[in-house]
Amino acid sequence: MAKITEISVEEKLRALYDLQIIDSRLDEIRNTRGELPIEVEDLEIEIEGLEKRAEKFHAEIKEQNDHISNKNEVINHAKTLIDKYKSQQDNVRNNKEFEALGKEIEYQELEIQLSEKRIKEFGAKIGHKEETLNELNSKIEDLKNHLKFKKEELEGLISETQKEEEYLITKSEEFASKIDERLLASYHRIRANSSTGLAVVGLERGAPKGSFFTIPPQKQMEIAQRKKIIIDEHSGKILVDDELVNEETEKMNAVIKF
Repeated sequence: MAKITEISVEEKLRALYDLQIIDSRLDEIRNTRGELPIEVEDLEIEIEGLEKRAEKFHAEIKEQNDHISNKNEVINHAKTLIDKYKSQQDNVRNNKEFEALGKEIEYQELEIQLSEKRIKEFGAKIGHKEETLNELNSKIEDLKNHLKFKKEELEGLISETQKEEEYLITKSEEFASKIDERLLASYHRIRANSSTGLAVVGLERGAPKGSFFTIPPQKQMEIAQRKKIIIDEHSGKILVDDELVNEETEKMNAVIKF
């Protein structure tokens, strides 16, 4: 990174306030999107979760159908054996062989009854799962339609301000490059800890903007002298005087005008 030429405290304060004006405008642009980006992300996550559930139901239904296919094979095999045993009964030589074949036939008939019972059970499970799956797919479809609407809404908002946002990001980087790294790091830290994104503020009726704590007259004089960087002990923000605020605001309005 290129070495930054040493500048006066006043120039640092002006550079910081200029950067604050740019970043505040960027905040305004992004705030117009409100909760939309989060809503879109939440919808995408919810849809992904429901689709995974749907895949699980599809797998479970396939498994039940496989069980039905297996039981149908058992039934067909049992019917084939019954026909075979009945045919053999016609050619037996004694009652013992006839009874033995009869028992085999009874066993295969029980296999058929048991398999048919299991097929009904599997069918009932499939019916329940398909009903749940249909409700799930309907919900997924509704959410996808809602997501499409929200994405279009978000894309519309982004497209309206995209060029301005890109321009301001470039300007923010440009103005940030004029500030030494340690001071810039402090600026970003204060901004991150501020609910309003303000790190550099002027005074309003003797108090820092957004604060109710009045600055003592002596300190107000020190702020106006611009000889050192003064941090508000209550809000933690960097303080600048009204005259500097007015001068830099007028100057920056021309710079960031879009």
